[in-house]
Amino acid sequence: MGTLGYAQYLPKEEYIIRTEQLLDRMCMTLGGRAAEKIVFDKISTGAQNDLDQVTKMAYGMVTVYGMNKNVGNVSFYAMSQDQFNKPYSNETARLIDDEVRILIEAQYKRAQELLMEKRHELNQLASTLLEKEVLLKSDVERLIGKRPVPDDELAIINREVRM
Repeated sequence: MGTLGYAQYLPKEEYIIRTEQLLDRMCMTLGGRAAEKIVFDKISTGAQNDLDQVTKMAYGMVTVYGMNKNVGNVSFYAMSQDQFNKPYSNETARLIDDEVRILIEAQYKRAQELLMEKRHELNQLASTLLEKEVLLKSDVERLIGKRPVPDDELAIINREVRM
């Protein structure tokens, strides 16, 4: 299956990721689905891989990294490797599923709000994609400007997080 969306290559060595970074990645990953909804008021199967990635991130936040106040500071990672024993109750399973849906929905709404706020830029990118089919970083910068945080500052932030 071919990819229909945006490719962003992450730094190879990223061991510690903050909650905010994961939420930002989820929001970014849901951008294609959000754009479809905004532009066409419809959704397609194009976001299947994005939804898979976001769901894995959200379950990781809730069940592995203890990043959810309602589930708490617990990790079911090691215990869930045992295929014969579920490390939590049915009630906890429902809570986990509910919290994952809440996380994903919040980031989907956030992506929609950002894209509606930047609708002009979204239209510029979409028009250019129809013409060129592939956009490079230089194309994106020419159309909508550079990132608000320069790449070298992002590298410093990521290094500081690891220390």
